[in-house]
Amino acid sequence: MRSLSIAATGMLAQQLNVEVISNNIANMNTTSYKRQRAEFQDLLYQSQRRVGSTSSDTGTIVPAGIQLGLGVRTAAVYRMHGQGNMTLTDNTLDMAVQGRGYFQVLLPSGETAYTRAGSFQLSPNGEIVTADGYTVQPAITIQPDALDVTINTSGEVLVKIAGQVSPSTVGQFQLATFPNETGLEAIGQNMLVETPASGTPTSSTPGSTGFGTILQGFLETSNVDVVSEITNLITAQRAYEMNSKVIETSDQMLQTVSNLR
Repeated sequence: MRSLSIAATGMLAQQLNVEVISNNIANMNTTSYKRQRAEFQDLLYQSQRRVGSTSSDTGTIVPAGIQLGLGVRTAAVYRMHGQGNMTLTDNTLDMAVQGRGYFQVLLPSGETAYTRAGSFQLSPNGEIVTADGYTVQPAITIQPDALDVTINTSGEVLVKIAGQVSPSTVGQFQLATFPNETGLEAIGQNMLVETPASGTPTSSTPGSTGFGTILQGFLETSNVDVVSEITNLITAQRAYEMNSKVIETSDQMLQTVSNLR
């Protein structure tokens, strides 16, 4: 009975849907988190009467035919790259990207990762690093005797030193963009890495054409809409229940057949 396996694929699909939604809700307070959405496709069809075939020797065409679907499968889990809200922190090294672009981070493996979570700190050497101590690229070092640090919208880092009238420029942040941001692979810790699907990154100064600007003292919140996620969760739960009801009904039909005398 096909309905058993068809409903089983539906339950598996909705189970994955709930897992994606639960991850969104779990990360609703994660800095710069981008919500995800599951995308589904129907499976292959079995043709019991092929559409477009001839039904007589005179060449009459079957207008519809009989095609029975075999269920559903997960095609992809998309990352939605909508802009999150900006939260004022007044922390000197907190930065948010307003528009397109990712900060570049050097991993211990030597690979470059990309993130929009700009909650940076200083290393013992004065370098700007992530919360895990990974160096932000290009490397920028703040002198220990710096009285004040200013980062303008174009990513230029200006440091005020005692005895100097004008601030000194000690570095310049660069942002990276990708032809297909959805193709980036998430590795946790708010980090993404390049894949063949994402395309080759392009780096430039913040504020350049096609690149966002930097806001100092702000952090980008997640773009998760809790009300929408709860609504989607209820919808997924009802769909799961309906598929389980199909299995229950199919089982009752099989019992009826097996009890025939």
